[in-house]
Amino acid sequence: MFCAFWLFLAVLAVSATNPAKTIQSVKRDTVPDSSPFVSIRGNQFFVNGSVFKFVGTNAYWLSALNSEQDIDNTLASIRAANFTVVRTWAFNDVDTVPENNATWFQLISNGTQSINDGPNGLQKLDKVIELAQNHGLYVLLSLTNNWNPIPGVDQPLPGGFNPIQIRQMSGSNTTLPRNFLSDSYGGMDTYVRNFGGPQEHDQFFTNQTLITAFMNYTSQIVTRYTNKTSVFAWEIANDPRCNSTLPNSSGCMTQNVTNWHSLIAMHINRTDPNHVVSTGNQGFFCHSCTKIFPRTIPTPQASPAPGFRRSVPEPQSKAKLLKERKAAWKKQRERQKRAGVQPDGVKIRGRWTASSQTKRQSDLNSLASAFDGSHGVDSADIINIPQIGFGSFQLFPDQYDYSQNPPDPSLPAFNQTLEIGLNWIKLHAEMSNLFNKPVSLTGFGLVTQNNTPFFVPFNSTEAPFGPDSPTPMNITQPFGVTDDQRDDAYKQWVQAAVLNGLQGILQYQWSQGNLTALPGTPISPNSDEIPQSPLPDMTGQSPNDGYGILGQDEPAALQSISVASQGFGPDNA
Repeated sequence: MFCAFWLFLAVLAVSATNPAKTIQSVKRDTVPDSSPFVSIRGNQFFVNGSVFKFVGTNAYWLSALNSEQDIDNTLASIRAANFTVVRTWAFNDVDTVPENNATWFQLISNGTQSINDGPNGLQKLDKVIELAQNHGLYVLLSLTNNWNPIPGVDQPLPGGFNPIQIRQMSGSNTTLPRNFLSDSYGGMDTYVRNFGGPQEHDQFFTNQTLITAFMNYTSQIVTRYTNKTSVFAWEIANDPRCNSTLPNSSGCMTQNVTNWHSLIAMHINRTDPNHVVSTGNQGFFCHSCTKIFPRTIPTPQASPAPGFRRSVPEPQSKAKLLKERKAAWKKQRERQKRAGVQPDGVKIRGRWTASSQTKRQSDLNSLASAFDGSHGVDSADIINIPQIGFGSFQLFPDQYDYSQNPPDPSLPAFNQTLEIGLNWIKLHAEMSNLFNKPVSLTGFGLVTQNNTPFFVPFNSTEAPFGPDSPTPMNITQPFGVTDDQRDDAYKQWVQAAVLNGLQGILQYQWSQGNLTALPGTPISPNSDEIPQSPLPDMTGQSPNDGYGILGQDEPAALQSISVASQGFGPDNA
């Protein structure tokens, strides 16, 4: 089971068409100290007048469970693990009403929208909110998803995924029921497909018809829970970016995605003044992109005491990034020398010979994909939108490249993954200090070798390492980490979050057993095609896309997170 984590804040202002207009900012410091709603002061969360830091988990499938008792048992287990926030989907879009009374929230078809307010619709989300409050849990509600592949129709894994570790297999996997995977709940591409117009993913950010349609749905959900104190915050979308299942246009830029965030956050802020708003993005940077919401340089202040130097965070920039990369390269060369390896050389007949430096110099003077805006995301611009209350980022090294520096061949692959994660956390903690807003890690995970057969990338419907899949090419070692390596990484990443000043962290994802199984639902009876339930009594376990830990040395994984997260206590402000 896993740790659920925080919600996103405040609502965005500024017109997308005229950012120079007067903007209405979030009331960051005027919320009463005794407010039972989550509020923000500086870069901290507050509840009932006290600082609120949290460790939590993700369970996107909560409202798709087959009984109220299953929802209640799951939330009770999450709270028993001392987690205080759970992140889940507040959307479930379909273009045809499903059979077997399956769960759905919104029908989007032929340019029309219809809300399901019945017992297999939003009443199930109502129950999640109600039961979470009974268990003392806060719920971070995400309003849509960037990913929504259709088996056998779309071409998943366009750009942004690690092509060395993951390759899309031919054919399609139609054995997994709807709502089993996190990308099977509808989302942005469902709107694009069913409202006509160009079939380009980024139309969702710029097409006024689509923007209005999404605002209509957002209004339905936000007004429904405006007075619910157990709602932690509103997350505008999970992992919004230019690319997705559908192709993107050649004109999609970071400014399109930032402007869209501003419009939606402003809309939520006007509709619900009680809850903060966050983005839900992956945390990618664009150091060379023009900012719509540039940071204002603070006025220099006198030192608080003689001989004391006030620490001022240094803004992230391409120059700073390349400087740090060159410093890391020098350390790498020293390690190679101590190991008896000629840096940047090749071995010919047993002797090391210097190789050309052209590629190395090119690597040192170019930005990696997580920093060059190629994903269409500029998290340093988005966090400075006045109505965005807190920043967010994710960490899934099995699927995305967050590396700041070229790979170090002298380090084992796991050590490199561990260091990449630690640096990614550090960079976002620095952004929190720079913009004086909370930043939370809303999803992190590693696929273990035992979980590899169940692993399905976020923009796919197929398991590339499943038992019926051909062996991927270019894979020279087992995919995934060991259970011990996972526990070590989780422990160090959570510790880094605490020490660097993050205000919350959510592990992905929670696992729950002994659930009611019904055909055609994400908790289906055991079968040869869907071996998700090893139990013979028609009960099942929660969906596992490769990140679940039920039966994967679960106690050790939970313990590693629990021990490392002690610094998130209420007195550790």
